[in-house]
Amino acid sequence: MITRIRDVRRAKGLTLEEVAALCDPPTTAQTIGRLETGVRTVSVKWLNRIAAALNVPSADLVDMPGQDHIDVAAIIGPEGARAPTRALRWTAPVASGAMIGVEVGASTGDYRAGDQLWCERLAPESFGGALDRDVLVPLPAGRFLFGRLIDRANGRLAILPPDSGSRRQVIDEPPWMAVAARLVRSL
Repeated sequence: MITRIRDVRRAKGLTLEEVAALCDPPTTAQTIGRLETGVRTVSVKWLNRIAAALNVPSADLVDMPGQDHIDVAAIIGPEGARAPTRALRWTAPVASGAMIGVEVGASTGDYRAGDQLWCERLAPESFGGALDRDVLVPLPAGRFLFGRLIDRANGRLAILPPDSGSRRQVIDEPPWMAVAARLVRSL
C-alpha cells in the first residue's frame, strides 16, 4: 500500500515528533518515519491512528488505484508564483459515509453562489471540535441553520450566520451537526 502520510503531514506543517505526540497513545518520531517511508508496514489500525492525529479521513492517507491526482505546477506566496522545490501532487478528495453536501445558492458571507461545501457530520459528543468553524445544524420541520459555531455550553449552541449584521442564534441540543471540511469553488 502506498501512503501519503508524509505529504499530508508536511502540508499541515507538522514534524514527525509532533505527529507522534498527537497519536493516541503517543508513539515515537522514528515509528512515524518508518511508516511514512514504508520501512514498516502500515496496518489499518496505524492508518486510522495517524489519520486521527492529523485530523483527516483515513482515505486521505492512501493512494488508491484509479484515484485522480493533480500535479502542482506552482506555489503562490507574497513573493509571487514559484515552482515547487520537489514534486507535489494533490489527490482528489474521497468522501466518507459521514459527509454531507451544502450548495451555496446565493452569495453569503465568504461564500459565493455555486460553491460546494463538503461537511463532516458530527454527533453531539464531538461538537467541541467544531468551535470557530462553519457548521450546518438541523432545525425542526426540515429546516437548517448555517453559520459559525461561536459558543457551546449546556447542550446549547450559539451560531453566527455568515451575513454581516446578522445576530447570533441559539439552538438547544441538536441531534447532529455537520462541520465544513472542504470548499469546492469554480472560478
